[in-house]
Amino acid sequence: MAKVFELAFNEIISTDNPTTEKLWKAFSHHLSIAVQTSADGIRHHLKYQKYNEPELLLNLLSYGPLEKGCDISDGGAMYYNLAIDGAGLAVVADSFAAIQQRIEDEKKIGWNEINYYLQHDYEGTEGERIRLLMKNSDRYGHGGSRGDMWAKKISDKFSQLVVKQRDKVNGHIFIPGLFSWANTVGFGKTVKATPNGRKSGLPISHGANPNPGFIADGASIAMASAIASIQPGYGNTAPMQWELDPGLAKEDNMDIIGSIIKVHFKQGGTLINVNIMDQKKVLEAHQDPSKYPDLVVRITGFTAYFSMLSKEFRQLVVDRILND
Repeated sequence: MAKVFELAFNEIISTDNPTTEKLWKAFSHHLSIAVQTSADGIRHHLKYQKYNEPELLLNLLSYGPLEKGCDISDGGAMYYNLAIDGAGLAVVADSFAAIQQRIEDEKKIGWNEINYYLQHDYEGTEGERIRLLMKNSDRYGHGGSRGDMWAKKISDKFSQLVVKQRDKVNGHIFIPGLFSWANTVGFGKTVKATPNGRKSGLPISHGANPNPGFIADGASIAMASAIASIQPGYGNTAPMQWELDPGLAKEDNMDIIGSIIKVHFKQGGTLINVNIMDQKKVLEAHQDPSKYPDLVVRITGFTAYFSMLSKEFRQLVVDRILND
């Protein structure tokens, strides 16, 4: 999604009188192409899977293959649940919010001016001032903010586009999600500076989580509510990545932790990935991984030894801990 936004922004900035409305139309158009391309790629894979890797066990466990006399990789099953996940939600939502607030509502900066600083990666003293101005706008996760509104709008649009790819004839059920994939570092390297104050090449936002530092206090409660509100709603997940200090994860705080979990799921949340880690220990391990070779952290949908992660990946975990 962050790369789609970059393409849309570059397209409308060259037009006369760019507006947030024009940017949204361009973003929606290119997002539809991205979703279509993803779906076409999956369909291509399924078309040739029977030659690449025919199934054996699934033919016996699924309804359809025996009844049709057709391998499950060759259309034998009645339904194929196929997930398409969006990445970079918070980067895009905060970018839309920052543009709408700082350019259109407050008129503190112009379109050409922000484009200049994006192209020059917010360089210089003035560039840093502009970066902080854009970064400290109404971000996703604040609660009822512009960022929250844009995040919901983006999630709804993405979900709508994915669901439209469903094919009843072949039983292809495309399911939208905002899963917390671990390649935020690699994706970020392909995206230049963005209007939310993110510098060129830095990682994109993690799954459905708001950007690190989105709120000063009450981050757990705010995050639980924000992520619950942007769920695609078709059976795939938009997880909440939650970092807890061991000092909080005690019996005395059981009611608080339980309430946050219950509220998140009651509001529509689908999955929580929890880390319980000592901040001081993680920071020391980040500086010298050899000190704690047995330290295991929850990355997203999987765990890993902290010392085996790259420095960039360790930084992602550190950022989440410092801001949650």
